[in-house]
Amino acid sequence: MSTQTTSAPTAAAASKEGRRRPDAAYAARGTRPGFLWALPATVFFALFAIVPLIAVAVLSFMSWNGLGSPQFVGTDNWKRIVDDPVMVKSIWLTLLLTALGVALQTPLSIVLGVWAAGHQRNRAVISAIYFVPLLLSSTAVSVLWRALLDPNFGIPARMTWLFGDGNLFGEQSTAIGVLAFVSTWQFTPFHTLIYQGAARAVPQVLYQAAEIDGAGRYRQFFHITLPQLRNSVITSMILMIVGGLTTFETVLILTQGGPGTDTTISAYYMYQKAFQGFDFGAGAAIALCLVVAATIISLIVVRVSGYDRMRSDMEGVS
Repeated sequence: MSTQTTSAPTAAAASKEGRRRPDAAYAARGTRPGFLWALPATVFFALFAIVPLIAVAVLSFMSWNGLGSPQFVGTDNWKRIVDDPVMVKSIWLTLLLTALGVALQTPLSIVLGVWAAGHQRNRAVISAIYFVPLLLSSTAVSVLWRALLDPNFGIPARMTWLFGDGNLFGEQSTAIGVLAFVSTWQFTPFHTLIYQGAARAVPQVLYQAAEIDGAGRYRQFFHITLPQLRNSVITSMILMIVGGLTTFETVLILTQGGPGTDTTISAYYMYQKAFQGFDFGAGAAIALCLVVAATIISLIVVRVSGYDRMRSDMEGVS
């Protein structure tokens, strides 16, 4: 009897240990999946991002009008764009529009995102209406606002007491204002969605503790919500910066770089050089400058904000 009594638990323990062996082996190898899981995405990224980027870098040292064979010209394309006053001006205009986009969209999307994460009456209906611009392409949005702001038949022509002669595209200041407004109207809902998800992920126990301590709604927002949204703010800002540096359709349809070259940003100037002037070498050089600028600025934001060193210390709090 004693032998049977001791052998049964031993067999059960051995069976249980056998079931745990795969988990132990997986833990010994590490919790990260193997490289094969990332292989499809890696191949896709290489074919549609790395290879074209290398081709653009090579083309920036060539002279090519779209016909025949490219001719190697060394750094001539780079010297021309560095000495080009329109290119220098386009860089400052690009940075200005990018800064305006970040300054306008960040606070607006944070406030709307936190509000949309609440439980207000009719919140879902209003949010759905507000997110409509997310369903439209940049081209459709630009065509829409071009018609609405037409100086002859649009809103400014009907409200001359507010818009003067109604030609918002006739001066640099108003044209830049229109570009910043249209970009804000189109992309703020996207960043609002980011902040809405982040705000809903904030542990409710923090707000409950704050209420017990007597903190009101505004103090909770500035001392709890905003600090918890820090990672989302950095992510959203990087997306805004990259999007601002690569804006093209809005300028093409709304202002065509005018008046004169007052709204000719770098991406639009690249289009003019390559596809209107058939100078694909200079266009490739401008495109490579945009890639490098977007990468450097994004890395600076990441390093300055400490985003690369962030670790969640709220995991498991509910």
